[in-house]
Amino acid sequence: MKTHASAFVDDFNDPLVTIEEDGEAHEEDLWFLPGPLEEEPDDLPPGRRAEPPDTAVIKDWAKAEGFHAARLARVAGRLGALDDRLLRGPEGWRHRLALVEAADLSWFAGDRVSSDRLALWISMRLSGAQDDPNALARVGWAVRRLTGGPGPKSDLAAFLDRRDPENIEDSAERFEDRAGGWLDVMTAAADLHPITRACMGFHLWSLAGLGQHGDLMEAAVTASRIAAGDRNGAVFAPLAMGGAGGLRGSGLPPERLVRWLDGMNSAILTAMRHLDDTQTWVARAEVAMSQLSGRTSAALRSVLTEWPLVSAPMAEAITGASRAAVQRNLAWMEERDLLREVTKQGRFRMWRIKN
Repeated sequence: MKTHASAFVDDFNDPLVTIEEDGEAHEEDLWFLPGPLEEEPDDLPPGRRAEPPDTAVIKDWAKAEGFHAARLARVAGRLGALDDRLLRGPEGWRHRLALVEAADLSWFAGDRVSSDRLALWISMRLSGAQDDPNALARVGWAVRRLTGGPGPKSDLAAFLDRRDPENIEDSAERFEDRAGGWLDVMTAAADLHPITRACMGFHLWSLAGLGQHGDLMEAAVTASRIAAGDRNGAVFAPLAMGGAGGLRGSGLPPERLVRWLDGMNSAILTAMRHLDDTQTWVARAEVAMSQLSGRTSAALRSVLTEWPLVSAPMAEAITGASRAAVQRNLAWMEERDLLREVTKQGRFRMWRIKN
């Protein structure tokens, strides 16, 4: 009879027992070890994938910029020509274009503020019973931001006048959280042309959560300032003067960029024609009014160059002349076919230059 020890020796000396078989036999005795891992079933729902970084969209816009490089160069050239024109022209030209652009943007944003109502609000803070004071305030903000001052890159909160009187600190903190991602993307896209970067920023505006207060107007004005770059004449790039088709938000980046470029090109051409007509009128008015004495005629001519629409109270407040002198000069200019009265009513009459 074999003992346990003799059995162990016999097995060890048995040439038919291999090392592998001996190892398997001992592993079976290790009952306390976990069994082999089973493969996971492939019918489980997928886990949460890592979100791409916010700056990943820049690649798509860079490709769109390269695809439309020639068109972008033409629009940038036209914007440079507008910049040179405004640098050589009177200061009132920029204000005039800003009023026209802000009024057109208001129709795109849904506020529908006409040029005459905007002129009265900006110059004298006058509004009618049918006017929305919040809409007038938004369009007035657009005029201020389009005419100059620090751009959105220096302080976006100050540029947008984002201040909540009920809870200023909490509101500012929430805004900084929302704007942080948008500003990071715009900073990371510094290699893009300012016009392309402005288009990208406009279409990312609502996605960044910045669209709680008149988002379309704010986004368009901010993009307009960004597109102008560091120019000193054309401090904003016209976007809505030729129609707001370039601001439609549908399609992929190449489609959005080509609409943006075509819309900006049309708006710049409209602005240039507007300045051409204004300059032609000024030359004609100077010749016709050379026979008039006093300073009212020259001051009134300057006001009509700066404002698309002018009323007698407006001209009185801006020039400092008497109401009688203003009305007399307006009537004289209307008789000489220099002005056109647009309201066709006895009270609250408004005039514009007639080319």
